[in-house]
Amino acid sequence: MTGAATRRPRADALRNRERLLAEADAVFREQGTGASLEGVARRAGVAIGTLYGHFPTRTALIAALLDVRNRELFAHGDALAERPDPARALADWVRAVVRHAAAYQGLAAALAARSDELQDSCHRLTAIGERLVDRARTAGALRGDTTGADVFTLMNAAAWARGHDTPAQADRLLDLALAGMIVG
Repeated sequence: MTGAATRRPRADALRNRERLLAEADAVFREQGTGASLEGVARRAGVAIGTLYGHFPTRTALIAALLDVRNRELFAHGDALAERPDPARALADWVRAVVRHAAAYQGLAAALAARSDELQDSCHRLTAIGERLVDRARTAGALRGDTTGADVFTLMNAAAWARGHDTPAQADRLLDLALAGMIVG
């Protein structure tokens, strides 16, 4: 075991990382995930090299921002799988993922691209969705030809719509799509 493998990050490095994440969150909420990384670094009061030292790619930065939010979303999905009404659980999951993916304009496209940095999150989102789809189908509450891939595509489309239209209009379209998939 080398000393570098067990060494804790310096306090200033941890502060820089936290400042970068806070400013990236603010910038991405204001300007979307395509915002200038130089602008993020400037707002955090660090050089662009410091940003890239912590997050070698834009997607790595996005993945770090989503880490805590993803854990909360996954726990919510696991809890939904235990609810007695599988159709309602699936609809609630879809809405939760859409809100999650619409946090930053451009995030839905980043999630749909399934990059290496976001691959684990996308697999987990898909697995929870598949489990909820299977449960709803088994209960006879879902149109038989609806797949987990259909639901994943719907969530990405609805998140994109939330970022490009009013949330109310996007929610209306989502309700229409869910009504076409859910039986009863």
